[in-house]
Amino acid sequence: MTIIINDNGFSLDDWTAEFLDWGNMDTSAIGPGVAIDVPNTLESEELASFFDQIALIRIPFPTHVDGRGFTLARRLRLLGYKGRLRAFGHVLADQYAMARRCGFDEVEINDELAKRQPENQWSLGDDWRLLDYQERLRHR
Repeated sequence: MTIIINDNGFSLDDWTAEFLDWGNMDTSAIGPGVAIDVPNTLESEELASFFDQIALIRIPFPTHVDGRGFTLARRLRLLGYKGRLRAFGHVLADQYAMARRCGFDEVEINDELAKRQPENQWSLGDDWRLLDYQERLRHR
């Protein structure tokens, strides 16, 4: 089972359409409201011309020590992507705040990880903003 984590806690996945695989697709298949899986090695500029059509981008975390997904999420947001951004895979509870600060809206984990790290271990709500030193500096 897929668990989605956002600032409201754990929930079931509400995305019912398929995810297109960016690495194995013809870009002519991109139409309004699509969801795509992208590799965490993607050059963010490759997607920029499709931002207005992509409803959801899912970025993998193959291991909890591979932070390339954080960098990619930040770059996509800086380029202007306003749609839904989802981290999936091996994201740990203590990485949730970083995921939110980088631009992710949600994290997708499997049932096994959810059992090892239940909802009360994830920093939810607006708490993730409290530890953001860059945000604190902007308000000085």
